[in-house]
Amino acid sequence: MSEAPITDIESWLQALMHPAAVTELVALAASALLAWLLAWLLGRRTIQVDRQSILFGERIIDGVLFPILLLCLSLTARAIVAHWVPLTVFKIAIPVLLSLLVIRLGVKLLQATLRETPLVRALERSISWVAWIVMVLWVSGLLPLVLEELDQITWMVGDSRLSVRTLIEGSLTAGLVLIVALWIASAIETRLLRSATGGELSLRMAVSNATRALLLFVGLLIALASVGIDLTALSVLGGAIGVGLGFGLQKLAANYISGFVILAERSMRIGDNVRVDNFEGRITQINARYAVIRSLTGRESIVPNELLITSRVENLSLADARVWQSTVVSVAYDSDVALVMRLLEQAALNQQRVLREPAPAVALSAFGTDGLEFTVGYWIADPENGTLNLRSLVNLDILRLLREHRIEIPFPQRVVHARPN
Repeated sequence: MSEAPITDIESWLQALMHPAAVTELVALAASALLAWLLAWLLGRRTIQVDRQSILFGERIIDGVLFPILLLCLSLTARAIVAHWVPLTVFKIAIPVLLSLLVIRLGVKLLQATLRETPLVRALERSISWVAWIVMVLWVSGLLPLVLEELDQITWMVGDSRLSVRTLIEGSLTAGLVLIVALWIASAIETRLLRSATGGELSLRMAVSNATRALLLFVGLLIALASVGIDLTALSVLGGAIGVGLGFGLQKLAANYISGFVILAERSMRIGDNVRVDNFEGRITQINARYAVIRSLTGRESIVPNELLITSRVENLSLADARVWQSTVVSVAYDSDVALVMRLLEQAALNQQRVLREPAPAVALSAFGTDGLEFTVGYWIADPENGTLNLRSLVNLDILRLLREHRIEIPFPQRVVHARPN
């Protein structure tokens, strides 16, 4: 794939003015048009594919597929044209296309792996600059000289001899390995979590977290080896980390272990309604270190996983997602009790969210100071949609029905007796 470097710019420019260069330009243009057409056809055939994918991107030329096809077709065209005319244009075109492929692949991997942040944008610009600088040095023939000079700057780290060239090459390799590891982990996580709910989602989340941790660990080892660090030295570091986990990091380690236990045994799942430490809400995330619980009021609580293991947790959705709710109303003592009970039951059944089975229940719960107290109880299956709003609707319907039937709702009355002097 490598082209001979251009050592004489003047002779190369003269060759570029030769009519034979037109043949190369036509071959290169034909390769670009054919690559665009093939990428478009593949995009049409896979119309269900995610347009944010690495291969396709948002447009035909945004993904990695177009640069790959263009580079392959250009290499084929170069091999064919080389039989008739001396190569001039392809000496520049092939390195440029290779740099374009490296840039597009690096940017797409970063976009698929990490969120859009200023750091990610800076990394994308760095990849572009490094690729273009290497391309210019390669074409001009200065790359071997620069690498040789960088190889002369050395220093000793223990028993290992490091140079600037080794450090740069190792850093680039380490960055590539870590990006690829994160991309593979992200792709596996997307595939595992697609169309998963409830307990299945929790189990897949545990597998996803374990896969990501394993890939990052393997990627880190490969990255350290590529930089030139002796991995046997990690045994001392491992011992130090073990001591640290035993003392200062025991809480952190306990949270991580508790997270894997929760995800593995599925005692709590994403979507469950729980009550922890007087905070009630729905579990929206279960991460390796903590869980996020969102209340019906919109507040979110970050709960360490160790607390979910060691403390008492009320899981309102583990066995049955149905929740019982009640409201209390008082009527005058001279009211028709049977009619009041029918009206209260009707008010509950008028709400679509109230379950018909089990049916609502009405009970004369107390003889109050100012009137008869009735308790209306009913079941709902969607507490995540709110409970206070439903209780309000039931109370409004109760008030409407009692007023229509002229049933008095008593207010507190007190009789004050004044002692004569």
